Amino acid sequence: MRRPTIWIKYCFPFAVLALTACAKQTPPQAAPQAMPVQTATVAAAPVPQYDEYVSTIKSRRSATIQPQVDGNLTKIYVHSGDHVHSGQVLMEIDPAKQEATVASTKATEQQKLAVFQYNQIEVERQRKLFEQGVTSRDALDQAEQAYKNSQADYESSTASTQSQRKQLGYYHIAAPFDGIVGDVPVHLGDYVSATTMLTTVDENRDLEVYVYIPAERVTQIRKGLPIVVVDNQENVLERTAIDFISPQVDNGLQGILVKAPVHADLGKLRNLQQIKARVIWTTSSVPVVPVLAVTRLGGQTFVFVATNQGGKYFAKQRPITIGDTVGNDYAVLSGLQNGDKVIVSGIQFLMDGAPVQPLG
Repeated sequence: MRRPTIWIKYCFPFAVLALTACAKQTPPQAAPQAMPVQTATVAAAPVPQYDEYVSTIKSRRSATIQPQVDGNLTKIYVHSGDHVHSGQVLMEIDPAKQEATVASTKATEQQKLAVFQYNQIEVERQRKLFEQGVTSRDALDQAEQAYKNSQADYESSTASTQSQRKQLGYYHIAAPFDGIVGDVPVHLGDYVSATTMLTTVDENRDLEVYVYIPAERVTQIRKGLPIVVVDNQENVLERTAIDFISPQVDNGLQGILVKAPVHADLGKLRNLQQIKARVIWTTSSVPVVPVLAVTRLGGQTFVFVATNQGGKYFAKQRPITIGDTVGNDYAVLSGLQNGDKVIVSGIQFLMDGAPVQPLG
């Protein structure tokens, strides 16, 4: 009975020592350090409410070049995309036949002129003879009639020559105004007629944007309504306003045509180019948040808000609803208020409730 008692007294101190040693090996857990972050204060900004439509850029001056005479093309002086000046010759149709016609009418004109000049001299001679009593009134009347006939004949021949010369000018196809040459579908030697399209010339200034707005918007359409023209990369090319509203609805599109002037850089826009146009209906003051502050998870958008709790800041994840982009910001429809400090740096390293140190 005495030996077990001695064993218990002997082992107990070792157990106490073992527990004490284990306690000394576990250091106290340190509090996590606050991560420095950049913040931005949510503030209201003017946000446009708009609809975006596919529109077409059109020139106020655009010409389809077709010949006024028939014949074979002997010269093509331009290529697609060339800048040309008013009156510059673009193409030439073989003028040989017309040149021969002009030469023939000119020769006929000279012949008529000779007859006219002879009759002019003859009528003066007959008049003098009649005054001297040498010839009769009938002879003088015949001379005057021959003179008038030859004069009319000569004038008709002159008009015919001028007409044929003008016709000769149609064999040289010229640009009607300064502009840019479009597609040239014809080739040297092609036989062309008045129905053949040779090319187009577009004046790449005084452009307009054509926008078809759905008919259900008819009560909201008005002159002066702002339009923003953007490219496929969302870059703004032009800010303009409606200056024409069609009085009728297009049957095919069931839309109302509106136009607005465009004065953008000619290197960015071309006639008949399709572009996006934003028709701005209203502009209202809405909170905005930087794009860098927004994260997406499972189809929901979130931001981290730096929240002050007892003098210390913590990152609180907050779901928000966003609208359209305004520059480098999103319009916030719900979830944030003016004055909230959203975190815009190191978001990928944050967790909900993590301590942070706002830097701005």
